[in-house]
Amino acid sequence: MLDLKLLRETGDEAVIALAKKGYVLDLNKFNDLDEKRKTLQVDVEFVQSERKKLSNEFAALKKEGASTDNLKKDIDKLNEGLKSGEEALKHIQNELEEFLLDIPNLPHPDLPEGSSEEDNLLVRKVGEPSSSNKKDHIEITKDIDSELAVKLAGTRFSVLKNDIAKLQRGLIDLMLNLAIKNGYQENYVPFIANADSLRSTGQLPKFEEDLFKLSNDMYLIPTAEVPLTNFYKDSIIDPSDLPIRLTAHTPCFRSEAGSYGKDTKGLIRQHQFEKVELVQIVHPDQSYQALEELLSHAEEVLQLLELPYQVVELCGGDLGFSSAKTYDIEVWMPSQNKYREISSCSNFIDFQARRGKIRIKDGKNKILAHTINGSALAAGRALIAVIEYNFDGKESVKIPKALQVFMGKKTISVV
Repeated sequence: MLDLKLLRETGDEAVIALAKKGYVLDLNKFNDLDEKRKTLQVDVEFVQSERKKLSNEFAALKKEGASTDNLKKDIDKLNEGLKSGEEALKHIQNELEEFLLDIPNLPHPDLPEGSSEEDNLLVRKVGEPSSSNKKDHIEITKDIDSELAVKLAGTRFSVLKNDIAKLQRGLIDLMLNLAIKNGYQENYVPFIANADSLRSTGQLPKFEEDLFKLSNDMYLIPTAEVPLTNFYKDSIIDPSDLPIRLTAHTPCFRSEAGSYGKDTKGLIRQHQFEKVELVQIVHPDQSYQALEELLSHAEEVLQLLELPYQVVELCGGDLGFSSAKTYDIEVWMPSQNKYREISSCSNFIDFQARRGKIRIKDGKNKILAHTINGSALAAGRALIAVIEYNFDGKESVKIPKALQVFMGKKTISVV
């Protein structure tokens, strides 16, 4: 959520900045709602003050034994007006909050210009694609069973079997161990979140159709970012506890409502997938440095797996709703002959912290924290890359050195 003071004082600048994200901020509507709220607030406070005066007079008259009938009528009349005013104020406050919750975060001023992923800025490439394999992971192994998953749950699910299932488990183990080595606290979290938690991190109300909703205003988590960030919801953090680094492995659940017909085969785009998430909560002065650090932690996984990848900085038009700046890490997918996203590492500055009231002690004052997160990595896409890049073209897949001890072998048979 954006700062009200910022919108009031520099609304025109916010309009220009948000246009980079393709968002049209209706500043006139904001000013109208804000003015109505101020007027109603003043009116309600005036009536409350008048009622207090009359209530004091009422108490004095009653103590003297004098008649209070006329005064009581005046107080009753004020109470009726106050009730009506408070209801009107609550209505306009809710309308203003709904308006604010729909506004994306402001992008970093130095963000690349552009309207789509085609305009993202290449930051670096690591490794050179050298695999001659053109088969995709579904063709290579029958131990990724989509047909069985359809029988069990429907489309966009998969069942992993035998060494392929173990290989994914090994990838997750590697990712968690690296995160712990890099100073992140491991956590095991609920896979269900309440609406307040999703509102804090920015998924609600705007992206409800992308979520799997359960009963009682509960949802399956789309990412461990949601529970991890909300550890500190409604909290005041001592600066000596910063930076806070958290990690968790969870399944993630997404409806993929806007991706009909895209990546229908295999593990690329699933309703349920595994991911290791990294979250940092830091002082505002440190957030962009923390973003670079978190990005390096995510890259380290691919370096250990010896997979070629590239890092791109997202342009305004491709930037996520809650993010001020995002790097995507894209791993080489031989069967598609292109790089595909395997991690997004984002700085949300104070956007999530304002929604979730995540604050830091600052002397006698309190300031909003900054939140950063990223995947390290999406396990299913890492599994695809390992299988396709290391397939010998015949009957086996070479296991990366970093996983050979876990797997107890150097290759796995896929015939």
